[in-house]
Amino acid sequence: MSTWLFLIGAILAEVIATLSLKAALDLPVLYLVVAAGYAVTFVLLAQSLRRGMGLGVAYGIWGASGVTLTAVLAAFLFGEDLNAVMGLGVALVAAGVFLVQTDTQRAQREPVSDSDSRGDAATRSPGVTVAGEAGER
Repeated sequence: MSTWLFLIGAILAEVIATLSLKAALDLPVLYLVVAAGYAVTFVLLAQSLRRGMGLGVAYGIWGASGVTLTAVLAAFLFGEDLNAVMGLGVALVAAGVFLVQTDTQRAQREPVSDSDSRGDAATRSPGVTVAGEAGER
């Protein structure tokens, strides 16, 4: 299963759990859906990390997408406000998610250089050391 499919599953599970939290105020049995949804969310998010997705990318996309979907769906399902300013915020979050995903895909296509992934000591700022280098305390 693709790393991205695990992340999409985590996003959907989180949104379902969050929307169920609101619905559980009137129907307490839905707290079971809330608990299960959040448990599934973290299992799927961990799977996307285990398969190599960066934490910053995964968490950023997961969080931003969850907020965006929750705000839009809460407006439709529960009649919550989604005014022009909030809509602009949702659009900006969605644009940010798109940019992170696009740059991540670009970075994955770029060839890795033969040099150490930590960079040459000569290319780092003076006084910056990397674990395992000579002179480390």
